[in-house]
Amino acid sequence: MSGTIRLTAAQAMVKWLSVQMIDDGETAGQAEPSRFIEGIWAIFGHGNVAGMGEALYHAREDFPTLRGQNEQTMAHAAIAYAKASKRRRAMAVTSSIGPGATNMVTAAGLAHVNRLPVLFIPGDVFANRAPDPVLQQIEDFDDAMVSANDCLRPVSRYFDRISRPEHLLTALPRALQTMTDPAKCGPVTLAFCQDTQAEAFDYPESFFAPKTWRIRRPEPDAAELAEVVAAIKAAQRPVIVAGGGVIYSAAEARLQAFAAQHNIPFVESQAGKSAIAWDDARNLGPAGVTGGDAANRALGEADLVIGVGTRFQDFTTGSWTVFANPARRLISINVTGYDAAKHNAISLVADAKVALEKISDALGAQRWPDHDSAARAAWYETTDAVMAAPNGSGLPSDAQVIGAVQRQALPDTVVMCAAGTMPGALHTLWRAGQGGYHMEYGYSCMGYEVAGAMGIKQANPDRDVICFVGDGSYMMANSELATAVMRRVPFTVVLTDNRGYGCINRLQMGTGGAEFNNLYSSTDVEAQPEIDFVAHAGAMGAHAVKAASIAELEEQIQSARGRDIPTVIVIDTDPYPGTGAGGFWWDVAVPEVSEREEVRAARAQYVKQTAQQRAD
Repeated sequence: MSGTIRLTAAQAMVKWLSVQMIDDGETAGQAEPSRFIEGIWAIFGHGNVAGMGEALYHAREDFPTLRGQNEQTMAHAAIAYAKASKRRRAMAVTSSIGPGATNMVTAAGLAHVNRLPVLFIPGDVFANRAPDPVLQQIEDFDDAMVSANDCLRPVSRYFDRISRPEHLLTALPRALQTMTDPAKCGPVTLAFCQDTQAEAFDYPESFFAPKTWRIRRPEPDAAELAEVVAAIKAAQRPVIVAGGGVIYSAAEARLQAFAAQHNIPFVESQAGKSAIAWDDARNLGPAGVTGGDAANRALGEADLVIGVGTRFQDFTTGSWTVFANPARRLISINVTGYDAAKHNAISLVADAKVALEKISDALGAQRWPDHDSAARAAWYETTDAVMAAPNGSGLPSDAQVIGAVQRQALPDTVVMCAAGTMPGALHTLWRAGQGGYHMEYGYSCMGYEVAGAMGIKQANPDRDVICFVGDGSYMMANSELATAVMRRVPFTVVLTDNRGYGCINRLQMGTGGAEFNNLYSSTDVEAQPEIDFVAHAGAMGAHAVKAASIAELEEQIQSARGRDIPTVIVIDTDPYPGTGAGGFWWDVAVPEVSEREEVRAARAQYVKQTAQQRAD
């Protein structure tokens, strides 16, 4: 008969997390299960230093604690780690109560939108209420149960408040079940009352027996499968949209074989890019608003669009104008019923890999005619031109910066970004090897980049990680550079300085607006900031240099690979040019009434475009 062990609630939580394993041999090539929660990022405060801090200290040899600089950015690092691990690994993040907890709300929103697992453990108020109100406590005048952590409810897939030690017996298994469920996967919040953390309880010893979690592969419903197969067999011009679910399902090779066997071309969403290398003959490249001409042309002509692991975000669909064929039908293969049913799609709720295998078996030897390979070749000729090194003496464009990095990329290079100009430009232009593209574009969160690059490198220490970040995003969140230096996590940051928010400035102008409040030059102050990014990054311990030209940028990328600390390469860029290739309409509402003629003209064009949108 099992005995008991007396531990504080914080000690019990840490002990339990340290023995939760994951069977991921399929994706990592490992014969033995490994720990699912690899460690915990922590900034201690009065809501977690005494309870969680003491517990983590004693477990430090078995369950690593990593110190961050900001609660939001250390959570970004944890989320990037999970994404780079294909959701087969995750990390926890703990903070104090009050601002420490609410700093994590943005990161939780990012994880929720992108369906990525992370465990948030914010400290909370006293369960016994004896010292109320405590420092940093949010008091709701009408609801005594509310605390600052309730801000995390709408951006958590599972939320619980631990106000008694024995709550862990049910809360912790529910948390891990959520994080390892392919359909429910996302952020979990366990708000941990600070007095409860320190309270002892006689826990069953059996509670701490190692447990191996497995990520299930849901089989498709027979009726749904039959309907999908019939629709594909009847199609004349099918096209596949590869989404992030292809990667999370480890279905990359299965999709590639499926496309080859049946001769069906595919296009890439932001999350699905690099599931299959760019040079596969059936890979028509990026789709949608930031898509390429070959992919968008194929989608416009398709009579059947087959989504695999995509939630059909507006950037992928051109705000539902890319799929222009009046006879078009939509299939959505997704492990989540919510996503599979969008826009009246023929839904197939199943694991992507399993679904493709069963569909392929049903299709047998059926193949479709060759697609237009000339369009694909023309697209890459176009991108060659816009990424070529500049001939003149002006500032380079973002496309030319991408071209420089592309020429120096290695087979194992992973490029990453999140917000501003570069996500769209990289989706449009970057030629990714398999697994060589990491984009947070579900939430497009400024400030994810530097911390995210660190998380990617921690998950994949043998890969060459290059982070693209604009000066605007860098200014929002850069402090984890110091953490990466401290922990000797090397990656390369290419910091493009266009002196403001160049991406949104172009959008402002494109919708008829006057340049206002985006570039520093369009603010209401005469004195323009002169920010020395090289000195700033160097002050945090990074190796920082200024590249005066595209040629120097390429040289510095090569030099960075021999260091054991982050390298920051700053290069000035022109804020006005776009990518110069590809692209599609995006629904950004233009005012109906304006004194500006440019806005009125943009509104007229907007009305024409919205008439092309399809709800079905």
